[in-house]
Amino acid sequence: MGEAAVEIVKPRTDTREYRRIVLRNSLGVLLISDPDTDKAAASMDVSVGSFSDPEDFPGLAHFLEHMLFYASEKYPLEDSYSKYIAEHGGSTNAFTSSEHTNYYFDVNSDCFEEALDRFAQFFVKPLMSADATTREIKAVDSENQKNLLSDAWRMNQAKQATRVRGTIFSKLPWNSSFHLLQKHISAEGHPYHKFSTGNWDTLEVKPKEKGLDTRQELIKFYEEHYSANLMHLVVYSKDRLDKIQSLVENKFQEVQNKDRSSFHIPSQPCTSEHVQILVKTVPIKQGHKLRVIWPITSSIHNYKEEPCRYLGHLIGHEGEGSLFYILKTLGWATSLSAGEEDWTLEFSFFKVMINLTDTGQEHMQDIVGLLFKYISLLQETGVCQWIFDEVLSAICETEFHYQDKIPPIDYVVNVSLNMPIYPPEDWLVGSSLPSKFSPDLIRKVLDKLAPDNVRIFWASKNFEGLTDMVEPWYGTAYSIEKITVSMIQQWMLAAPNEHLHLPASNAFIATDLSLKDVKEKAKFPVLLSKSSYSTLWYKPDTMFSTPKAYVRIDFNCPFATSSPEANVLTDIFTRLLMDYLNEYAYYAQVAGLYYGINHTDSGFQGFFFPLECLVNHPKGLSVFLISMPSENDLWKNVAVIGYNHKLRTLLETVVEKIANFEVKPDRFLVIKEMVTKEYQNFKFQQPYEQAMYYCSLILQDNTWPWMDGLEVIPHLEADDLAKFVPMLLSRAFLECYIAGNIEPKEAESMILHIEDIFYRGPRRICQPLFPSQYLTNRVIKLNKGMSYFYPAKGLNPSDENSALVHYIQVHRDDFLPNVKLQLFALIAKQPAFHQLRTVEQLGYITVLMRRNYSGIRGVQFIVQSTAKGPGHIDSRVEEFLKMFESKLYAMSEDEFKSNVNALIDMKLEKHKNLREESGFYWGEINDGTLKFDRREAEVAALKKLTQKELTDFFNEHIKVGAPQKKTLSVRVYGGQRTSEYEEEMNEPNQPNQVKIDDIFKFRKSQPLYGSFKGCHGHVKL
Repeated sequence: MGEAAVEIVKPRTDTREYRRIVLRNSLGVLLISDPDTDKAAASMDVSVGSFSDPEDFPGLAHFLEHMLFYASEKYPLEDSYSKYIAEHGGSTNAFTSSEHTNYYFDVNSDCFEEALDRFAQFFVKPLMSADATTREIKAVDSENQKNLLSDAWRMNQAKQATRVRGTIFSKLPWNSSFHLLQKHISAEGHPYHKFSTGNWDTLEVKPKEKGLDTRQELIKFYEEHYSANLMHLVVYSKDRLDKIQSLVENKFQEVQNKDRSSFHIPSQPCTSEHVQILVKTVPIKQGHKLRVIWPITSSIHNYKEEPCRYLGHLIGHEGEGSLFYILKTLGWATSLSAGEEDWTLEFSFFKVMINLTDTGQEHMQDIVGLLFKYISLLQETGVCQWIFDEVLSAICETEFHYQDKIPPIDYVVNVSLNMPIYPPEDWLVGSSLPSKFSPDLIRKVLDKLAPDNVRIFWASKNFEGLTDMVEPWYGTAYSIEKITVSMIQQWMLAAPNEHLHLPASNAFIATDLSLKDVKEKAKFPVLLSKSSYSTLWYKPDTMFSTPKAYVRIDFNCPFATSSPEANVLTDIFTRLLMDYLNEYAYYAQVAGLYYGINHTDSGFQGFFFPLECLVNHPKGLSVFLISMPSENDLWKNVAVIGYNHKLRTLLETVVEKIANFEVKPDRFLVIKEMVTKEYQNFKFQQPYEQAMYYCSLILQDNTWPWMDGLEVIPHLEADDLAKFVPMLLSRAFLECYIAGNIEPKEAESMILHIEDIFYRGPRRICQPLFPSQYLTNRVIKLNKGMSYFYPAKGLNPSDENSALVHYIQVHRDDFLPNVKLQLFALIAKQPAFHQLRTVEQLGYITVLMRRNYSGIRGVQFIVQSTAKGPGHIDSRVEEFLKMFESKLYAMSEDEFKSNVNALIDMKLEKHKNLREESGFYWGEINDGTLKFDRREAEVAALKKLTQKELTDFFNEHIKVGAPQKKTLSVRVYGGQRTSEYEEEMNEPNQPNQVKIDDIFKFRKSQPLYGSFKGCHGHVKL
């Protein structure tokens, strides 16, 4: 074992300890000690991916990734690894990319040693039985089947992760795609051309035709490629480094070092015949996309100079004078992103992706001409050091040193992916700290963005019937035309003469990163103020010590959802607000301050916060500087996210824009077109998503179906919105939450300012709500002892996948029944997955999860399948529950205590960052439950829970045939199962069974649960 004395660069605020070691078998390891962590985690990155697939076995590397989870010589019981992880509060997964396969897990800290030992056996002595091999080929095929009608997989972003390296401001996803069609139109002998997922045909049928045994080839592939010298391991634990090192040496020293070389591709995947082409493709969904792509040499080796990030920042900019600003002003585009992607160590692609409007679709040549004019502008103006210093150096440095903690499982994956690429001192940094200004390197990449090196992919339903080729794996229709340099030069000359220019200096860059000294360190949110206009909840940062704040404001407006028309108009209103603010607020986003404004079921909301993500809300409109995904993913919002220094400036601008809203007819038409296409594309959702939608529509009162919105949109005009917005805002109540590096007086001042604008200004925009106008989220109460089911045809007849959501409604939020339900779900989750997916192979998507509808708790099974219809799957779910019943009764006292302790550990897991903490507390405020001490109270209930209480709970609420049980099954029938749907529609109901024919008649016939959220004043000072 060797240990390199390398100082690993880490954020200034990072108190964790790191140590790099190299085991005797040449396995490189990074040890991370974090005494504050509640979870331990590990990730193993193997420098072998789909590029290494044998010619006869497309998808073999991905298939091997699946197989290693089954069993090992030391732990031969099938699925025992996943079962152990799940039972001890953890999760596990893996993914395959072109050059890497990454395996990872997390688990409660006190169970880490055994979990790590089980994990290590993947790479020591895995077992791959013949029976398991056949079954898992079906799982891979099911995974592929679910993607066949997905544009994201066909042409955009396949999950087999290839990392994107563009500007962090260009809105490109971190995990981008293997562009299936782009891969196909490349050199056939190049590994980039390969089909990498695998299916039944490539892994079973064709190998048999050639006399090949898949299992033997799988073992051969593992033996040939999986070598310790190609592996990099990250281990994250609360233990001291010496203890972690001893543990790793003990568990991983048996991994064989076969001294293999990593896969090397010296050539580019695109030859001269694959550039200067225009590829027209037909997508599944409505909409037009233009992708302009240049093959380039990978810039990963110049990660300190980051030439592609510099260019991605400028080409992908959205401020005044940018390419996107001009395209938006002309009404031709709704979004634009730019950056390097699909990169390997040898090659990559620089891509500009533009979502076009219907009008923009008619101006493709002008748009490409404007893009090349902007590239010419960059060449003429030269490389600017001030842009590099401001954006790629100063902003990135602040972002790195003040980055939020993330869950250990995500952290270990990020770092393990960095290890084969960067020197040890930069394993944590990766490419996030550009520090060397190199005009020559930037110019070198810029020279590659030329007309003689371009590939243009143009997707539109308008091309149906006009193509002459079909991509073999996903069936995408396409045609290819050659384009010349002179053609593009003509497009440039003919393009509109707009004033393209470089962005201005960024006024939103935070310079005051000091921490506020708040005297009262409140453990939970406190109600700072309450009036007929608003409530303000406040929570100072007592945990994270970062110069960031979180502001969320929900505008509860009773007129927002009074009809389908109002619902759609509110949606368009919030999108227009974002549209109007874009050129200004984009600078804030670049500087790490984000915002959002989104439609909710009761109005709209806004968020302001230093970073991270957005979510939905079911009551109206909200302004927030960050939004959090809720358990039932119902929220839509306004968000601003960033460092607190300039947060108020952005907040006040957003509020002023709401208060002084005017409809711009040209922008209204663009947004209306976007919304129309989203409604039209609903039918292309995955069948399991459709089933979840129907389940929510059945259970949630006062919600409108998507078909109603689709019907009213064509009749809405700009004048309708102009008349509607004053009415929307005429009555409103503001529910506010402010947290982080903000003092109480600052928080109160912000809300008073907003109240002054809306309620007390010279032009009184809002009035308080009448008591009768306060909106609540009510949930349908299913009858005890009854089983309801709703059959529906899949909305896309071409999709052969069927889906089931089997939902069991249990109780209204209360600590003791909550923990009983949570414990059942914890214990049953992995057995359900193993039985329904691994053993019975019903479908790749197989999930058992808890469900929370506005404080009404339940549990649901979600299965999507091409193998069986939803009626059959429903019967198998019930058979599983019968089988699980016997296992529950046979559970030993020690097993019961182990599961209870695992759930306690999960509940006591500390929030990682301000965003996560605020999401938890906002959930309590939004649902009206206000149980800020929920975790502590539920832990106390768990400690008193007996095994008999759990079995009694199961017998009363979950067991098949239980007299108190309330079940709703939503069955979505795929295109190949129309006859099964017709049969079910004609079958008479069984005793205690109700078929739902009309969702809205059913909703009106059922009682409702009481809402936790009464009128304003559901809290008292």
